Amino acid sequence: MSDVVSLLAQIEDTGRDSRGPGYQRPGFSSTERELREWFLAEADARGMDTEVDANGITWAWATSPGENAVVTGSHLDSVPGGGAFDGPLGVASALAAFDELKSSGALDRAQRPLALAVFPEEEGSRFGVACLGSRLITGAIDADRALGLKDANADTLADVATGYGLDPNRIGEDQSRLAGIGSFIELHVEQGIGLAGTDEPVAIGSSIIGHGRWHFAFSGQGNHAGTTPMSHRADPVVAASRVIGDIPVLAAAADARAVATVGRTLIHPGGTNVIASSMSFWLDIRHADDAVVTRVLEAISARAKEHATDTGAEVSISQESYSPTTFFTAELNERLRSVLPTAPMLPSGAGHDAGILAPHVPSAMLYVRNPTGVSHAPEEACEDDDARVGVQALAAVLERELGAEAGSGSSAGSAADSSGGGR
Repeated sequence: MSDVVSLLAQIEDTGRDSRGPGYQRPGFSSTERELREWFLAEADARGMDTEVDANGITWAWATSPGENAVVTGSHLDSVPGGGAFDGPLGVASALAAFDELKSSGALDRAQRPLALAVFPEEEGSRFGVACLGSRLITGAIDADRALGLKDANADTLADVATGYGLDPNRIGEDQSRLAGIGSFIELHVEQGIGLAGTDEPVAIGSSIIGHGRWHFAFSGQGNHAGTTPMSHRADPVVAASRVIGDIPVLAAAADARAVATVGRTLIHPGGTNVIASSMSFWLDIRHADDAVVTRVLEAISARAKEHATDTGAEVSISQESYSPTTFFTAELNERLRSVLPTAPMLPSGAGHDAGILAPHVPSAMLYVRNPTGVSHAPEEACEDDDARVGVQALAAVLERELGAEAGSGSSAGSAADSSGGGR
């Protein structure tokens, strides 16, 4: 079977951004479906039983399905203009780890079932809610609210899900499936510089800091750009732009470690010679202390209302998603550390499906070194040797969870020996 590098090479042209470098792989899109079909074909070639559940999560059973299953996987969608590894590295590594476990005989010794999972719309780039698949299965988002979410074309999730082969009436919390998961371990490229420049290619996740997304919608009076005096305007673009310019100062004033980002705006109707009637932006705030997130939001919201009043515009603010600071399961992390004793513990400022699952099932994460430290951009990187060591580490951890260790000659031993290897 293919190793992780060749597996990633199979999909390196799928969803490439035609406008420039990077990828466009929106959730519940034809591109994500094509990637899902790739995963299903790879799982089928390995003799796994596959299914797509009511929430669009794809499952491949490496052993007979059963209770107390060990599950690994990630996602295949991307942010607009994203890199090649955010999501797909975890999926390809899961397939490659299966190959290692199969080759070593660990699957024959397994005392628990093993499944691979691919979660849809993890990035939230289409419907605005990150980790939508894992939120649905856990009930972290109400099914009716989720079905009413709209994309940029005003298509609802209910409509899109139907075209994706799902039944909207069955979408939502699935406690019976969650109850069958004994542990979930997600491998992901590191989205920061915690491992860059170190001798450690793999880290264990300790926590995911609190983060949320809010929609700021400014409305004013659309009018002619040439005939409307500056003194007679109610321009939402002016109000929104002033707020955006204030955000760095407001976030820093709340806490030096707080981060607040506007990465998406929408102006309507968008004519060059037209004063806009509305402008929206989406605000992302993150900090380990949920109270700090609240302070940053309150400061920015208050400033938004001030600028709206000063410019004759109006503003409404709504929360799209929020995840409080999540700590991964301590007992599971201790087992990971016993297999990977030199791997450092790293907190993450990025959200993951494992973070949504953690309050419901024992969950953990492995991060693979990113030499650039850049993510959500084309410069995101992972060296081939590091990717392969990541697979060894994942296979070792899975072998431990499956109760399939075979002594010092197992993949667990080789991964522990390799965890401090060079690039």
